[in-house]
Amino acid sequence: MNAPLTSAQRAALASVQLDDKYTLETGRAWMSGIHALVRLPMMQRVRDQRAGLNTAGFISGYRGSPLGGVDTNMWKAAKYLKAHHIEFQPGINEDLAATAVWGSQQVNLFPGARYDGVFGMWYGKGPGVDRCGDVFKHANAAGTSPHGGVLVVAGDDHPAKSSTLPHQSDHILKACMIPALFPSSVQEVLDYGLHGWAMSRYAGVWVGMKCITDIVEVSASVDVDPNRVSIILPDDFQMPPDGLNIRLPDTPLAQEARLLDYKLYAALAYARANKLNRELWHVPQSQARFGIMTSGKAYLDTRQALADLGLTEDICRRIGLRLFKVGMVWPLEATGVQQFAEGLDEILVVEEKRQVLEYQLKEELFSWIGTGKKIPRVVGKFDDKDGGEWSVPQGNWLLPAHYEFSPAMVAKAVGARLLRFALPDDVRAGIEARLAFIAEREQALARPRVTAERKPWFCSGCPHNTSTRVPEGSRGMAGIGCHYMVTWMGRNTQAYTQMGGEGVPWLGQAPFTDEKHVFANLGDGTYYHSGLLAIRAAVAAKAPITYKILFNDAVAMTGGQPVDGPIDVPMITRQMAAEGIEKIVVVTDEPQKYRGATGLAPGVPVHHRDELDAVMRELREYPGVSILVYDQTCATEKRRRRKRNAYPDPARRVVINERVCEGCGDCSEQSHCLSVEPLETEFGRKRTINQSSCNKDYSCLKGFCPSLVTVEGGRLRKPQPLAQEGAIDAGLPEPAPASLAQPYGVFVAGVGGTGVVTIGQLLGMAAHLEGKGCSALDMAGLAQKGGAVFSHVVLAPTPDGLLNTRVAMGEADLVLAGDLVVAASQESVARMRAGRTRLLLNSDVAPTAAFVHDPDWRLPGADLQADLRAACGEGGVDMVDAAGLAVGLLGDAIYANPLMMGYPTRKAGCRWASRRCCAPSN
Repeated sequence: MNAPLTSAQRAALASVQLDDKYTLETGRAWMSGIHALVRLPMMQRVRDQRAGLNTAGFISGYRGSPLGGVDTNMWKAAKYLKAHHIEFQPGINEDLAATAVWGSQQVNLFPGARYDGVFGMWYGKGPGVDRCGDVFKHANAAGTSPHGGVLVVAGDDHPAKSSTLPHQSDHILKACMIPALFPSSVQEVLDYGLHGWAMSRYAGVWVGMKCITDIVEVSASVDVDPNRVSIILPDDFQMPPDGLNIRLPDTPLAQEARLLDYKLYAALAYARANKLNRELWHVPQSQARFGIMTSGKAYLDTRQALADLGLTEDICRRIGLRLFKVGMVWPLEATGVQQFAEGLDEILVVEEKRQVLEYQLKEELFSWIGTGKKIPRVVGKFDDKDGGEWSVPQGNWLLPAHYEFSPAMVAKAVGARLLRFALPDDVRAGIEARLAFIAEREQALARPRVTAERKPWFCSGCPHNTSTRVPEGSRGMAGIGCHYMVTWMGRNTQAYTQMGGEGVPWLGQAPFTDEKHVFANLGDGTYYHSGLLAIRAAVAAKAPITYKILFNDAVAMTGGQPVDGPIDVPMITRQMAAEGIEKIVVVTDEPQKYRGATGLAPGVPVHHRDELDAVMRELREYPGVSILVYDQTCATEKRRRRKRNAYPDPARRVVINERVCEGCGDCSEQSHCLSVEPLETEFGRKRTINQSSCNKDYSCLKGFCPSLVTVEGGRLRKPQPLAQEGAIDAGLPEPAPASLAQPYGVFVAGVGGTGVVTIGQLLGMAAHLEGKGCSALDMAGLAQKGGAVFSHVVLAPTPDGLLNTRVAMGEADLVLAGDLVVAASQESVARMRAGRTRLLLNSDVAPTAAFVHDPDWRLPGADLQADLRAACGEGGVDMVDAAGLAVGLLGDAIYANPLMMGYPTRKAGCRWASRRCCAPSN
């Protein structure tokens, strides 16, 4: 479309830069929550400079979803961090990183300090918070420096989308007596972060900030002015004469007394002075009847639920509904809570996972007994119809502690409680209508229907396609890393452990079973993190186990970062030999690189990966601990490096001659590779290789199939456009702009690596440039491994008009679906509503991972399309063959078999449904 840009749009396009999120001094910048964590210490340094302080920053931690991109973005912003005197040093593991941050608070206790103080930030995933309990308790008791302070950024994965367990760090932080902040937006990541450091300095405590997917993996337009936050120091707290900060000497009992008698109360005073907990709108005590207390993501769900129930701010005032947003979830500041509770008949506490706020609220209200004050009923996790919490827990859940909330779940709870009150007829009718809609949608989604799943899988050419095999009659044990996915791939590898415990469960099994041996997979990143100790434990126990140390030269699960320190295969063999292990073997796809090489431990043999099975059979007969170092570079990293000409790119391609192929599936069995795809022909199902995703692993050649052909020195023909520039949109009408009177929801569904996240970012940046409100939440999980990925894009007239970061049930105005399987999933269909949602669907179907082991796999395409038509209503679905359209515009050069063999482009009237079958006979 060629609509002219407005002058404002032209100015915005001319001035915007991707690094605005780090370089703008004031104004608004488009950034994600991860970017906000990178920007945050720069803002703190600027604030200190303006206050006449010369401070520096120190950041350390360990990656893990939803904070998997922190280190990558810190490295990318290195020059900006350096200019602000901020040092980023990722930890070898979480607790060592926390110890280093503890050290940053000790700088000014000794001579030679070059700064007035060092503010520290620790970051880590929920399990990292768990393992840091010892450090956190010690460091928090010791305290922080007056011009330093420590922020603990805890990344929680509530739904376990990319974790082996759901995480909730609130209780761990509480056990360590670390006050916990819970932001509910990207803006609040910046605001609460600045408050966190100020509180930490004032009260001498470490301060936690809980970050989940809906916060840190959201992108939004935020205000980056360092002076946006006004810090107010309490005037109602009596500071002890010697203050609350770190000092020498200090005894454990003195630290405990200072923490319990003063520091936590100082934190509460700070929260009170700065109104970190606040009532969203005022309802006079004479009118107030019902209150909702909430925080973090649950606050977003609550605001969306109220909107879905038709409960605007004015209507809430009219019916006496108060909403209380808690910014510091522990400890809960009493004054604001009690003011909020006065006059209420009932309070509903909306919080995800196990109770933190509910128990504290009940404890505060318990003190009202005997005072004559009306004590409101408090409900949260459990309804009050069946007695107490521990009476009939199976039947009286109101807001369950497991999984994660949705606005629909919160709306049901709010609606059910409100309908007990006398309400105006129009309000009651609106609530009942929404609850009826939710019930109808839940009933529809619960009906049995034909489904397909796009399960995450190893990438094409992934080393784990080979390395995770075990010999017949053996079993493997899994661990943390990409190789964990083998647990659902039918390779006799089931049990897994926490990070660093790989193989250790066998120590508790071996004395009590007739089984003689197991294999344990251990990634190179985990080995460096803590896995070496697991191997040491096995050596101490003299256990018959083979550790397969999977050296992939990258931490691929979180984005391809390097291992945090010097490590290579020769070093691993020497370390293992030094631990007393005598049986060490290297298996690699490039044995030639070890010829004449020095550095391997003496006597360590090197075998080609084709010999893997024989090597493993030999090792399983060894009576003690043995080591197999499997050396093969991550396929995704190879692809990235080849694009930068930083890795060899063999001039060799493998293609399948479909005339010879018999469709037996042996190439899939040998390679375990997603790039081997079905090809439908008039002679039945054959196989083809998707050259666009092939990473040149060549494992498919290991079978005995004459249909596989290698082309040496050949190149894919470059696409030749068949349409002239400008002809694509010639004559097309200008689209009518959508109304943004209400938030407009765009739901994007597809497969990881195909541009789903890019669509959300493009829409978001465009809205940001126009000054509109927009949030883009990317739900990736393991999607980079070929699984489902979703992007929630919510548009509003202004940033203040956004209530939630997710498209709610039945609230999608537009669904862009790049994949039929993902579009027909429960996650997608739940967002659709007949009469509202328009769906644009790519009708071309890519096979799922089920095809790897099932040569007869068929996608129930007609059933899935019927489900989508039913969800969106007649006329609500438009389909386009995106791959076929690309062929028509660019020619067949984007596909491999025809081009590699020199076949002509697709002929007019081609009768084949498949996009890759244009052979000369057609």
